[in-house]
Amino acid sequence: METLRTLPGDDVRQILWRYADRFDLQMAVQSARSIARSVVARLVADGVRNTHEWTERKAELLKAFDESGLTSIYMDPAQGGFIEGPKNLALALVAMELAWVDGGAATSALASCLGLAPIHEKGTDEQRAHYLPLCTPPQPGEDRVCRRAAFALTEPLPYVGVDTGILGGKMRVQSWDDGAEPLLKVEKRGRFITNMDFADIVTAAVESDDPRIKGSCMIILEKDDPGTFDRGAPTLKMVHQLSSTRDPVMSLTVPASRIIGGYDVVDGVIVPRFSHGEIIASVFHRTRIPVGLMTSAKLLSAIEPIIRYHRQRFRGGSVGEPGSRRHELGLQMNEDALQRLVDVWATGEAGCSLGLAAARLADRFDPIEREKDRQFAAQGIKGRKQLAALKDSQERALEYVRLKYAPAGQADPARLAELEADTLAQFVYMDALAGVLNPATKLWNTGVGATMMREAVSLVGGYGITEDCPGFLCHKWMDAQLEATYEGPEAVQRRHLTLTMTNPVFLELVRQWSAELRRSQAGGAAALAGALDLWLWTLDFLQNGADRDGKKLYHGKRQGVTFPLADALGWLLAARSLMQDVAVLAAEAPASPVLAEAAPGLTAFYADMACVQAARAAGEAARVCAELVYGYGCGQAQDGPGGPCIVFTGSEEFARLRQGVDQGLHGTRLAKDRAAEALTAVMIPEALDYPL
Repeated sequence: METLRTLPGDDVRQILWRYADRFDLQMAVQSARSIARSVVARLVADGVRNTHEWTERKAELLKAFDESGLTSIYMDPAQGGFIEGPKNLALALVAMELAWVDGGAATSALASCLGLAPIHEKGTDEQRAHYLPLCTPPQPGEDRVCRRAAFALTEPLPYVGVDTGILGGKMRVQSWDDGAEPLLKVEKRGRFITNMDFADIVTAAVESDDPRIKGSCMIILEKDDPGTFDRGAPTLKMVHQLSSTRDPVMSLTVPASRIIGGYDVVDGVIVPRFSHGEIIASVFHRTRIPVGLMTSAKLLSAIEPIIRYHRQRFRGGSVGEPGSRRHELGLQMNEDALQRLVDVWATGEAGCSLGLAAARLADRFDPIEREKDRQFAAQGIKGRKQLAALKDSQERALEYVRLKYAPAGQADPARLAELEADTLAQFVYMDALAGVLNPATKLWNTGVGATMMREAVSLVGGYGITEDCPGFLCHKWMDAQLEATYEGPEAVQRRHLTLTMTNPVFLELVRQWSAELRRSQAGGAAALAGALDLWLWTLDFLQNGADRDGKKLYHGKRQGVTFPLADALGWLLAARSLMQDVAVLAAEAPASPVLAEAAPGLTAFYADMACVQAARAAGEAARVCAELVYGYGCGQAQDGPGGPCIVFTGSEEFARLRQGVDQGLHGTRLAKDRAAEALTAVMIPEALDYPL
């Protein structure tokens, strides 16, 4: 049977990633793609990224973003934007299109949104109404310039890092006349602050250095405020040079109304309504998704250049006459090259599936979260009382999960609809899921993605590390290293997962996913289901177990236990997300007038790729679980048939589950053979659609 005819186009991606019915998103994707493959690609090809300074050539990006509407994509129509409602999926798709060519350009596009995110998420109505429209390009008849924003959290700590619990930025009361608004003196030094060459507005994290101010907050600084607004020296980074990054120094006097979210005066003390940690948690909850997707886009962008290189490897030489297998297939005659490329492709697809699932969830979660806040405010529920109210909703969230994933015909539709209309139950359900998907996207996509990007470069041999390699693969490989540190290094994401992946609602989801996979006939589903069960068993073992010294195994300080388990979960989530997307493609592609004829081969190829990824994920997770269980298991030395051995009492169930994972791998290598063979027949364009 014919499998893959051509590389997947928009018709396939729109179904896989669920925006076939969103014309606004399709237009945003086209705008971003147009810029990426013209302005961005030309800048990279001309070597413009070979400097730390922000130049006039690099500034062409800002003009292109303004003219295409990408600058306004974060705003609502009333603020100058063109997309109504949540925009997490829109930002994710735009970041992918730009990162397809260059990650630094994608960072430039996202940085202003990140700078405005504290105002967007937690600002007062007045702050949102004032600052967000200022950061949209002027409309005809308007006499103003478009303001740019930057986000300042990172402190000049030794060796640079992000620790949200340690802030060097300080603020104190400079003057506070009776009946007047307090004026604050803000001292902030930043490092690795993106957009600083041209930022007009900085949202900075600071803490009190004055007994008349309580705690910490984020505050809005403007370049024309009284005092010092020194943009600082350029950061000497070796990657993402199409974004501006400097180490600013700011010492400014600003009114207290610049505190994001506002403040109250309690017993003569200024009390910010939101701490800097609360705002950052709300911002990073969403913004880490596009960054994770940037690395996955790199992997998908590498497929076409690698296939072209492989097929043309021997053309023009003394071997391989036209028409011969060597001339037509080149390195694609070799199984190794093909199967390694399948691994790169499947990793990119799985990362995109995971990240875009997180983005779609974030779009559904935003209005639920705002409605929850509205209900609590109307009822006067604050602080710990909110936690108690949400705790009371947990049972309903668990019931919702069980009904949502019940086999066909076994759920109560009326009760399911009732729970879907329950704001607090939906909040608890979505919060549990987003709390895992978002950091997992950032951790797995960038961590595993950077490793696989190295694999992609190696598939092009020495050509891969030259600047004239098609697809800018060497730049993308280097850029991927930095993306793994954006929005907090990998340890931050693992610490986050350590806390959220034990949420009872999320664990119930994992149980339901496993049951759902076992009902599936898809290749690799049994292995993935088995690995999910094995992960659950291992988590329970570690949470309730102790080492030989009697010390608890699952503990915040035992990162040698918790972090590997978080890594294993990332593999499983990504593979499941890809299988979900492939199931949607199989259901909808036959009805597409464009894809109908090619649908059987297309869906078969994607099913094989999902099977390959499921097998790899199950294998990785099983390895991690085995190391943790047997590695910390309290065994006893006994004489066995082959000599002394360690007998671990209680491991029988683990061994049974592990065997189930292994048996679930049945046929997965055959799927990989089929996917690899399909690569030899896929048609590709004569040349890339952007400069070399």
